[in-house]
Amino acid sequence: MTSGRFERMRRAVLAPLLAILALAGCGSDGGEELAPTAPATEPATLAIEVLGTYPHDETAWTEGFELHDGQLLESTGREGQSTLRLTDPATGAVTDEIPVAANLYAEGVTVVDGRAVQLTWKNETVLVSALPDLDPATVEERQDAYDGEGWGLCYDGTDLVMSNGSDQLQFRDPTTFELHRSVPVRLSGKPVANINELECVDGAVWANIWLTTTIVVIDPATGVVTATADMAELVPEQYKDDRNAVANGIAHNPDTGTFWLTGKLWPVTYEVKFNTL
Repeated sequence: MTSGRFERMRRAVLAPLLAILALAGCGSDGGEELAPTAPATEPATLAIEVLGTYPHDETAWTEGFELHDGQLLESTGREGQSTLRLTDPATGAVTDEIPVAANLYAEGVTVVDGRAVQLTWKNETVLVSALPDLDPATVEERQDAYDGEGWGLCYDGTDLVMSNGSDQLQFRDPTTFELHRSVPVRLSGKPVANINELECVDGAVWANIWLTTTIVVIDPATGVVTATADMAELVPEQYKDDRNAVANGIAHNPDTGTFWLTGKLWPVTYEVKFNTL
């Protein structure tokens, strides 16, 4: 690749990042430990290599997405339509599903000790469901679990990592949901707002940024964005100009090192790998 072509590609990938370098709103609980702001560093740029394209339920308002025991665990949102479901990655078929109470808007989901932990948007409620089978009778509803909004969620093996639409990552006890600390996320020294769906991978936190096609890779100790990728070329043609059908869904397969990516209302899921440019 010529140096000129490389620079054009790099600028094209970095362009969507301009949309997310804004001051973040409030959203964290009071009284927690705040990590110091890290010094500015330039992130690596990752190219997305598509390995396979698979069906996805195009009615699913995807809010949480994680691979568990060979199936995709998916939380879908909207009041009166929210669900927790398991799907076959290869066919997109829903193999098991439970509805969420009509007054709740489901958000991010992750797995802790054989249980699905599912956030809600403005309800400050956590739903805990037994796996591998989804049974409405086993769902535990924990009200007043956190203050403010719930967006993305992943588990790093010690803490639950949660986003709330601001520029903060929150680290919470996986049992009590007590807030341990918050870390401000910075890209080239500037706040990254609208952090959405999360995936904890090998000591890093991967995140979709709402209303963009950008994925960021975050160092959870410092909040520094160490790498970025752009999903623009993966957006289905019918949703290129739809601000609702956004990229939202990152699931990592630790056995293969690949990732599964999708979005709200997307008819496809992609299996991909990331390569450094």
